[in-house]
Amino acid sequence: MNNNRYCVIMGGGVGSRFWPYSREGLPKQFIDFFGTGRSLLQMSYDRVKNIVPKENVIIVTNERYAPMVREQLPDLGDSQILLEPARRNTAPCIAWASYHIAAINPDASVMVAPSDHLILKEDEFERCMERGFEFVEKEDALLTLGIKPCRPETGYGYIQVDKRCEEDEMISTVKTFTEKPNEELAKVFIATGEFFWNSGIFLWSVKSILKAINSFAPEIAVQFEKGKDVFATEKEKEYINQNFEGCPNISIDFAVMEKAPNVFMECVDIGWSDLGTWGSLYENSPKNREGNVTQNCKAMLYNCKNNVIAVKGDKLVVASHLEGYIVADTDSVLLICPVNEEQTIKQYVTDVKLTYGDKFL
Repeated sequence: MNNNRYCVIMGGGVGSRFWPYSREGLPKQFIDFFGTGRSLLQMSYDRVKNIVPKENVIIVTNERYAPMVREQLPDLGDSQILLEPARRNTAPCIAWASYHIAAINPDASVMVAPSDHLILKEDEFERCMERGFEFVEKEDALLTLGIKPCRPETGYGYIQVDKRCEEDEMISTVKTFTEKPNEELAKVFIATGEFFWNSGIFLWSVKSILKAINSFAPEIAVQFEKGKDVFATEKEKEYINQNFEGCPNISIDFAVMEKAPNVFMECVDIGWSDLGTWGSLYENSPKNREGNVTQNCKAMLYNCKNNVIAVKGDKLVVASHLEGYIVADTDSVLLICPVNEEQTIKQYVTDVKLTYGDKFL
């Protein structure tokens, strides 16, 4: 296994589109959604430890979740868990991890992956990662994985490709990034054949990403450059606590990927799902003859079709003539919402916060 290869798993999000199961105190990456005995975070770690040495896996998460990370991933040492003092989106997260890794190994190549995605074709994923690592180790390139769309999904960002790379027909130069489109625009994207879902999984050399951050996100770079000598030392955490909150709240797509000229996309078929919404959980879960998903709970359903029922505890759900709904029940919150309106759940969370404060979050 190549000791110059690293993996950064981003695990600090709240997952508000999965509310009320995903809460501030227990975000979705720490939940075992499929009854396998492994959370999404643990599944992400299991997947990458076959690709990079396990001592080269870095978890970046919020300070609040440190105990859960340590409990779920006991193989990792404290130096492999970077604890953010504040949420600042993916660009500052990736910048910190990159400076940290560069201080350990300036010749490192890095894959960056979210902690809450589902990948069903793990053998193919390993092959794609090998191809991706080989590409970024010989090119000054920022590589992202793109998924061929199978439906006009409005919950994902899209990547438009320009032309195929001569060295590898699976890798293309990137023309544009587009944020989540409406359904009409998503249909246009699919019809062109030039657009792919943005998986949010990246590969690059640590030298390439640091050069790009300094060029295109100097307001982020400055927070780390002035203390670059403290990374991978006992003074690193103190420095981060004093400076991390000065970073803007911005994604790596907006900060770097949409601006850099050396962005490439690897087209992959890895059985990928963002697993960011109840709808994506429904799509990836076993269903009965009527198309219903019962998520680790007891349910008696009469004339019900295409629902997802998720109830914690030993509660029995009895429903009649329900079609296309999410029914999610926790100790303190019951959500009943049409699956096709799930994108409004984030608004529900905002409204709940305004009305009741953090009690139900």
